[in-house]
Amino acid sequence: MMKRKILLIAGLFTLCSGLFAKGDTYIYDYWGKMEKSPDAYRVSHVVYADDLKLEKGLKNPSSLFAKGNMLYVADTDNSRILQLEYTPQKTLELRRVIDRVNANGTDEIETLNLPEDVFIGKDNSIYIADTKNGRVIKLDQDLNIIQVLKEPDDPTYEEGKDFLPTKVVADSKGRVYISARNINKGFMKYEYDGTFQGFFGANEVVYNWTDMIWKKLSTQAQKEKMVLFVPVEYSNCYIDKEGFIYAVTKTFEEWDLKSDNAKPIRRLNALGKDILVKNAENLPIGDVEWGDAAGIKNPSKFTDITVLDNEVYITVDESRGRIFAYDNQGYLLFAFGGRGNVDGFFRQPSSIEHIEKDLFVLDSQNASITVFTPTEYGSLIYKATEQFACGEYDASAETWAKVLDYNGNYDLAYIGLGKSCLRQNKYKEAMDYFKTKRDRRDYSKAFKYYRKEWIEANIGWMVVIIIILVVVSFVTKIVKKIKWELDSL
Repeated sequence: MMKRKILLIAGLFTLCSGLFAKGDTYIYDYWGKMEKSPDAYRVSHVVYADDLKLEKGLKNPSSLFAKGNMLYVADTDNSRILQLEYTPQKTLELRRVIDRVNANGTDEIETLNLPEDVFIGKDNSIYIADTKNGRVIKLDQDLNIIQVLKEPDDPTYEEGKDFLPTKVVADSKGRVYISARNINKGFMKYEYDGTFQGFFGANEVVYNWTDMIWKKLSTQAQKEKMVLFVPVEYSNCYIDKEGFIYAVTKTFEEWDLKSDNAKPIRRLNALGKDILVKNAENLPIGDVEWGDAAGIKNPSKFTDITVLDNEVYITVDESRGRIFAYDNQGYLLFAFGGRGNVDGFFRQPSSIEHIEKDLFVLDSQNASITVFTPTEYGSLIYKATEQFACGEYDASAETWAKVLDYNGNYDLAYIGLGKSCLRQNKYKEAMDYFKTKRDRRDYSKAFKYYRKEWIEANIGWMVVIIIILVVVSFVTKIVKKIKWELDSL
């Protein structure tokens, strides 16, 4: 009997070990407490320069961009762009090294100088933030320069600063958005013909109250020595399939995070306004508990963001080397990763990209690209989210139930089941699911519909009872009046 118990315990331990894999994946519960979760992604492989058969190793690579099955790497300190192909075998193979371009209309060859970003347009044109050359160049597939965007000649642009573009994206109309070092007015927007149109998505001013008070009390000489209160810079951006720009920033005061004043992730519309949806109990700020493990006390600071076709956005955090995935309502789907030298951890993550649902994380200090592929658990989360978005509510509920088989404490599965019931007019069941995970907003919505449904179903006999009560009251008054008149005789 004792032997059987030992075998049972050993079997459960093995099952849990396999389920949680490395054990670094987690979510946050309603109370903001970290809960372990099955792994949503596994490391497929880690790619180094030798794997790509490069003569020179990667040196301070800073950015990734993916289109189709091609992955582009800005190998900054080697002043080149690498074009890699992601094969069906889940490997990366070198296809082209872009370190020289053809000058516009001439046979002159120009070289890149510490490029920090690359972007491929809808027409397959190549945009490169040629940082140290102080320009963004647009190339055709034969590497001919067809457009050069330089420092704008405009009163709104502060003269005297070096123009150092670090990030570039372009929309389907060919409008270009550039982020540059030391430019804190938002993205510089250029029309398709290269005309500067002004600044887009200007960030709010971030200031410290103590600094502001001190500045009020300071002399003029002291004020001149102080750093001016200026808007913060965006650290990275991504343009989704609908043309919205997701932007991340690392400049904020820590106490502004949980009050939603910092807004480290933003989704900018055509007017440059933040329209990111935040319906979850915890805001999309990365870690909601900071602690001081390994001497790191900072909150999450996102260096990059990528957006899947299903509107799930995924960020990478330079503070602790973690990856956070959120759905389009702002719910945390999963988080994983960390700082270290083992596979799946990073020393200095600088960029994240995706091809379909596979993720690529660039580690600038380790000069490597880590390739992640979804586990069955992660695939089920994506599937349930997509089914609900497509209106397949029964199928979505079935898939969320499978997610609960892997992780019976997964809040979003209960909320997903509740939303599926809500869409199928099963209001009472929806209320039970929402109550389980303390989703007050959705519970109130379900209760409102349930109350309306109950009233409509019972209005007939309710009216009859009301009429009877009115009639009885009326008759009682008449009887009392007659009795009083008889007694008065």
